[in-house]
Amino acid sequence: MADHLEIEQKFDVDPDFKLPDFAGVNARLGEGAGEVTAAAPVLHLLSATYFDTADGRLVAGKITLRRRIGGADEGWHLKLPGGPQPQADARLPAGVSSRVEVHAPLDTAATGDDGASAPVVPERLAARVAKVTGGLPLNPIATLDTERTVVTLNGHDGRPLAEIADDAVTARRVPSGEPLRWREIEVEVPTSAPDLQRAAANLLFAAGARPAGHGSKLARLLNS
Repeated sequence: MADHLEIEQKFDVDPDFKLPDFAGVNARLGEGAGEVTAAAPVLHLLSATYFDTADGRLVAGKITLRRRIGGADEGWHLKLPGGPQPQADARLPAGVSSRVEVHAPLDTAATGDDGASAPVVPERLAARVAKVTGGLPLNPIATLDTERTVVTLNGHDGRPLAEIADDAVTARRVPSGEPLRWREIEVEVPTSAPDLQRAAANLLFAAGARPAGHGSKLARLLNS
């Protein structure tokens, strides 16, 4: 599968936060932008295991590697620094980031000495980070279970323009960390759309959202 550029902005919210009506972006976009409609919310239950070397080389390199079950894009996800820097566009709201994302299917496993099967990092993903890991084993370091409610914003022609993900997260370090729970919002766009991104961000801020204090869910857990 080809590399994918992830462009998103994260927000911290309180547990009782109420999502705004995203039809409100139209009033903020102005004339000539074309009407944006918000689809009905869709619930996804996601379960992800994150992998790294014992000394945390991927995290130190701002790289994340996970195996996730659930959602439309379940599978292995490798997120790498790079791609165009959105902040170079002054029209974008603060906090927008981009990363290169590489996917692989779930179907890689190995049998351990006890006869049980365990996930194995796909070879092509391990190869992409071999210079960072130095060939050291990649093993589970954390699990994240997420109840995700997605609202898709569509253009007048039905084309998806943005995805708003409302995430209720329960995270644990492996093997026996205490659970850490929080709620956050992500706004992701398939291609940079400064006016829409700013409009969505302003709606969220008006409803009580705050700029995220972390770059990723894994970073939030490991820095807690």
